Amino acid sequence: MTETPTYKRVLLKVSGEALMGNREYGLDNATVKAIAEDVRDTVALGVQVSLVIGGGNIFRGIAGAASGMDRAQADYMGMLATVMNALGVQSALEKLNVHTRVQSAIEMSAICEPYIRRRAMRHMEKGRVVIFAAGTGNPFFTTDTAAALRATEMGCDALLKGTQVDGIYSADPRKNPDAKRYDRLTYLEVLARDLQVMDAAAISVARENKLPIIVFNIHQPGAFREVMLGHGAYTTVQDD
Repeated sequence: MTETPTYKRVLLKVSGEALMGNREYGLDNATVKAIAEDVRDTVALGVQVSLVIGGGNIFRGIAGAASGMDRAQADYMGMLATVMNALGVQSALEKLNVHTRVQSAIEMSAICEPYIRRRAMRHMEKGRVVIFAAGTGNPFFTTDTAAALRATEMGCDALLKGTQVDGIYSADPRKNPDAKRYDRLTYLEVLARDLQVMDAAAISVARENKLPIIVFNIHQPGAFREVMLGHGAYTTVQDD
């Protein structure tokens, strides 16, 4: 039986923390490899995949600002951390024979391509995975907002957020066993309930462009592929 994916073109947002595994800092090779294998299996379904990866496993701009650093300068440091993660994930994907391109919003031509929308779309049409690095290229914007922006620019059918739990809860289920899990929410419900699955700017971009947001557990083996086929546990955010 041939399984048909629900979406043709998607963007997967992965936090930097998701790449740490059980480490306190940096990249855990086994975790990165597992995520790369899930991406490979999803591409094999015929889905066009792009990624945005956070940098919180290396440096968080907002944390640097809180410790007294200039916020804009700290955010630029955070953007550079996302480039490091993007190169790490690219390496893992290419070891699995998945053709991958990194495009950075901050130009650094020695190691990756500059972000060019039409070039990125052409890569995806050819079956290559595109990793968008350096956020939006501007301080004061999170990688969540960058993910919503790039997903909209690429004409993606959905934005997927790979997290540590299998959907959106009323509170952190790892800390509160009574937290309620949601199967479906509207954009306004996410904002009104302050669920903080993504920042308000990202939710607003998605809402304005009618871009569904799907939240699932990135650490569940094969979860990305399963979600693309409409299986498994996840929460969908879109207007009714």
